[in-house]
Amino acid sequence: MSRSFETSEGLRRLLIRLRVCGPRAWEHDPEARELMAYTTLKYQALARKHRCDPTAGAAAAFEAMRTYAVRTATDPWAVVTMAVKVSLIAEERAAGLMCSVDQARRPEFSSQHDVQRFCDTDSDLPSFLPELAVGPVEPVISEQGRPTTAHEAVDATINLFAALGWPRDTATCLLDYIGARLMESGSRPRAHAALRRDHSARALLDLDQAVWSTMLRIILGNPNPDEVYTSDGHGVLLRLLIGHHVTELLDDDLLVFEISDAAPSRRGAVDA
Repeated sequence: MSRSFETSEGLRRLLIRLRVCGPRAWEHDPEARELMAYTTLKYQALARKHRCDPTAGAAAAFEAMRTYAVRTATDPWAVVTMAVKVSLIAEERAAGLMCSVDQARRPEFSSQHDVQRFCDTDSDLPSFLPELAVGPVEPVISEQGRPTTAHEAVDATINLFAALGWPRDTATCLLDYIGARLMESGSRPRAHAALRRDHSARALLDLDQAVWSTMLRIILGNPNPDEVYTSDGHGVLLRLLIGHHVTELLDDDLLVFEISDAAPSRRGAVDA
């Protein structure tokens, strides 16, 4: 059995009556409830087509049916359907662009492609976005006109630690021990993993576990895969080898604080 509001003229009469009865008529009028149930079913498929909640079409229809344009249109249902379609398209674009629905309605936003997450592609990032490609690192040329050597990087690190409060003998033993394990293992991640479990080294250098872990991270780099291409992931030794100078390291406030705060002389004074 068809209801009067299913026709354009019937819808017009109902909307005019609801308008005259006041804003709360939509809440209490039985025919208004039937109309909203009808619009929910009517626009459910359209909402799913645009990957929206099934009730989103009814919500958009409700907003449209309260306007003057629908009440006075030649074909109210046609205007409502067009308004619902536009709203659902905007919601779909807003979800894809990760912006508000109001922004998605504006041409400068809607003309953009949907947000693409790195995890959604099987391609490696440089192939997906050539701008992310990183070229080979050029060797650093020292003041003597040749690339920085590993021994020079170790000496510079020792000088850095000594300048930040570490006893030079302790800093030298620390770097020599880590350097030896690094040469044995052949890679920073393997050296870091082996040294992290090396209790004899901590006993030899008289460093607690927290300081030992911090020094391994600072010198060899953070082993977290997410940090591999960052300064924290490189570590002090590699940073010196690939072009960073000691002055650049001293500009890193967090690095300076961590090295200074972990210095045995300073920690001894704090404990005292």
